[in-house]
Formats: sequence, C-alpha cells, structure tokens
Amino acid sequence: MPRLYLDQPLATGSEFDLPEQAARHVQVLRLQPGDALGLFNGQGGEYLATVLEMGKRHVKVAITSHLAEERESPLAMTLVQALSATERMDYTVQKATELGYSEIHIVQSAFCGYKLAADRVEKRVAHWAAVAAAAAEQCGRTRVPLIRPPQRFDQWLASAPAADLKLLLSPIGAVGLDALPGKAESVQILVGPEGGFSADEEAAAVAAGFTALVLGPRLFRTETVAPVVGALLQARYGDFRR
Repeated sequence: MPRLYLDQPLATGSEFDLPEQAARHVQVLRLQPGDALGLFNGQGGEYLATVLEMGKRHVKVAITSHLAEERESPLAMTLVQALSATERMDYTVQKATELGYSEIHIVQSAFCGYKLAADRVEKRVAHWAAVAAAAAEQCGRTRVPLIRPPQRFDQWLASAPAADLKLLLSPIGAVGLDALPGKAESVQILVGPEGGFSADEEAAAVAAGFTALVLGPRLFRTETVAPVVGALLQARYGDFRR
C-alpha cells in the first residue's frame, strides 16, 4: 500500500484533495477510486485513506481510520553533519532517516569544500526536508527527522543540547566502539566534511564533552559515516536489538 507524507492536519472522517505533488504521485501509481493508501503527517501514527475521485488535476481522498503505530527507536539520535555537496547531502539525509535519526543539524566547518549562499538556505532546507519525507514514506517511519538550517560549527557547539553520549567521529579517535558505555538513551554524532574537522574544532568538541571515536583502520566518505554509525548504535542501544 502506498504511503504519503502530508504536511497538514489529518483526522478520521475528513475528505479533501491531496496537495499537488502528492496527487501527482498517486496519479503516477495509477490508483483508482476505491484503492487504499496510507497517510501520515509526522505527528504520530498513520491514517488509512481511500481514493474517492481521480481527476486530471486533482485526487480526492477520505480518511477512514487512524492507526496508533510508532516505529521510532528508543534511542534518540541527533546527527550533526558538516555541509557537503548536493548529492552527498541528499544521500546523508536519506540514509539518516532510514536509520532512525530524530534530528539532523547541518554545520559549516573550517574544511567544508561546499559553500551555501545565504539566499539559498531556505530552499536547500526545504529540499532536504522533502528528501527526509520521501525516505520516511519508503521505510515506514511515521515521523520525519527535524532538519536544522546550517550554522557555523562553533555557534552550534556553543548551544549544543544535552545528550547521554556525545561522539566525534575522528580517524585519530581515542576510543573504539567497545569503550562506549553499556547504556544510552540519547546520542549526538559529529561528522566532519571530506577533509575532517580542523584540529581546533576537534579540540573544542572534546572540551565540550564529546568523545573522539574511531571506527577502524579504513576511512569513510562523509556521506557514509552517518548510516554506518547509526546502524552500529541502533544495534547497541536502539531497536536493532529486537
């Protein structure tokens, strides 16, 4: 059954036309009146709906029931990702969503090779949000990760929220996975750009309570780190243990 994310209030018994992009998706799938689909808005659970009308420019649906379904991990993971090129950022956001990250914070660090003009920030954040929503539709999540607009790394670090575990991915990390604590309910993961964080940035992160972590003898591309670490942490603390 197709699943669609809608950024709007949803309620059992309501009938409405789908937004243009969602309607186009339903038309591409060639659904017909009477066909079922799932809807969710990130507020918890998902809704079962039925197609009522298929027009050339509109698709009308009716919500028939609500399922109190949650597929979120007990581990609250926040990814703090240094800005990278368009395709790499899209991949990072997509896979972070699939792996269960609850928030994605974008930072501009010293060695970022990709710069984002101020007048493009809003558009890019909206694009990343759409990538996350599409990934949530595909993987079955009923909530979409919150994506924070880019800010300088030092600014983010100065106002970083609390977490049980704070990890700085570094090829010269001081500890491996076996050294991490046995329990954690929240974790922040700092991932640098292709060139890594600068020595000053790493020192500032460690001073702020982050533990430098090395995964092994091989280096990963920046877009590979978030899914690898997310999978390892879900297996250790989250819902991969089931």
